Amino acid sequence: MLNEKLLEVISHEGVTAIASCSNNEVHVVNTWNSYINTTEDGRLLIPAAGMRKTQKNIELNNKIKVTVGSKEVMGYKYLGTGFLIEGTAKFVESGSEFDMMKEKYPFLSRVLEITVTSAKQTL
Repeated sequence: MLNEKLLEVISHEGVTAIASCSNNEVHVVNTWNSYINTTEDGRLLIPAAGMRKTQKNIELNNKIKVTVGSKEVMGYKYLGTGFLIEGTAKFVESGSEFDMMKEKYPFLSRVLEITVTSAKQTL
C-alpha cells in the first residue's frame, strides 16, 4: 500500500494534514512529514501531543484522510508531488510501538496509528 514514491515524499520535510470527522463536522490538524513513521505492515505511526479533537472524532468515526506532499519529489510531469491517504485510525497509549515512538519523540502523549486502506498520488 505504501509505494516507493509515497515513502520518498515522507522522507522530505513538508506539512502533513490530518482530517477527521464526526457529527458532520470536519476537523483538520497538521504535523510534519518527518514525524511520520512507517511499519513493515504498512501502518503509519505519528506522535501526538495535542490532537484532542482528532481523538474525539476518531472515537466516534475512525475513518481518516491524510495529505502529504513535497516540492522536492518528482510528480507525474513536474517536480513536486503529493498523496491523499485514506484509512482507519486509533490512538495508542502503551506497548512496544508506543515505547519506540516515545524514545524518538519525548513530547508525545499518544501515538496516532493509521491503517492505510488507500494511497493515491495527486500530483
